[in-house]
Amino acid sequence: MKYYILVGEASGDLHGSNLMKAIFHEDPEADIRFWGGDLMQEVGGILVTHYKERAFMGFIEVIKNLLKILGFINTCKKDIQAFNPDALIFIDNSGFNLRIAKWAKPNGYTTHYYISPQVWASRAGRVKTIKATIDHMYVILPFVERFYAKYSYPVHFVGHPLIDAISGRKQVNPDSFIKEHGLDERPIIALLPGSRKQEINAMLRVMLSVVPDYSEYQFVIAGAPSQDPEFYAPFLTDSQVHLIMNKTYDILSLANAALVTSGTATLETALFKVPQVVCYKGSRISYEIAKRIIKLDYISLVNLIMNKAVVTELIQNEFTTKTLKAALSQILDDYHRASLFLEYYDLEQKLGGKGASAKTAKHIVEATSIKKKESN
Repeated sequence: MKYYILVGEASGDLHGSNLMKAIFHEDPEADIRFWGGDLMQEVGGILVTHYKERAFMGFIEVIKNLLKILGFINTCKKDIQAFNPDALIFIDNSGFNLRIAKWAKPNGYTTHYYISPQVWASRAGRVKTIKATIDHMYVILPFVERFYAKYSYPVHFVGHPLIDAISGRKQVNPDSFIKEHGLDERPIIALLPGSRKQEINAMLRVMLSVVPDYSEYQFVIAGAPSQDPEFYAPFLTDSQVHLIMNKTYDILSLANAALVTSGTATLETALFKVPQVVCYKGSRISYEIAKRIIKLDYISLVNLIMNKAVVTELIQNEFTTKTLKAALSQILDDYHRASLFLEYYDLEQKLGGKGASAKTAKHIVEATSIKKKESN
């Protein structure tokens, strides 16, 4: 059977690659065509467009690149028509994917959505569009299943794919890793400033401003796979700071603490049981718009899932050298660290265990097979 998968960023590439592996397990003859990244390409199938070409962040950035985005949408529609898939699979990236879904469903394509758009955070009116255009929805957070139930829209809660991605990784040898990357024996504070240029520029300078106050630690920037190492060069002016590309999980497995830009990385950090400070700062206009449409008590997935302030969040004007230093000092305190470990354990239990990719692939392949038999 033929599957077309649409992914728009690094985290989607990770989840898409694991989903593809699971689809190939369920359907060894699967023909997969996709918009994704390097991880998906390693699994197999045909890569149409890399997500790096479509990495636009914030309202202003999207508006500036609107013509380019519309061009991608038209190209995508034509490519789907030419491939004529049995199943069209969207992963996150709602701005692009819901536009394709609005076109795809009326044109007879069976639609699956893995990792729901964040309609639970803002613009809940999009649920109407989802109900009209998505045949099968797979959610990875327990509270999202309850959210959709309020709109009489049944979904599949499959658990969180990060549990599989993290538990299935090869363990790093600390001594070899330290030697390979020129680190020393001091404890590591990981810096996860995001994956897009705009957010890295906004976050990293403030994160690095606390470095002089923690000479007993070494700081390691987790370089995003969507960026080239040269992009980080202006930030590497202190010998206490190191850049390691495409090794975020290895870095987290050895880190004592982390400063993390809000997003999926906050949950990844928690699953590695690393105490963290969650940070966010966008352009003033983008932030003011977001503040008016996002109706949540928290911005980090950790706090949203636990429904309480487990980790400190420093947002916009609160994200300063002074506040970051205070928050970092707190998570380096042994008592606070111990309490965080207990909260992280409870968090993992709420996420539903292993097998998210396998469960989703099984649903997709079975539904596609049934649909194909009915149409023959």
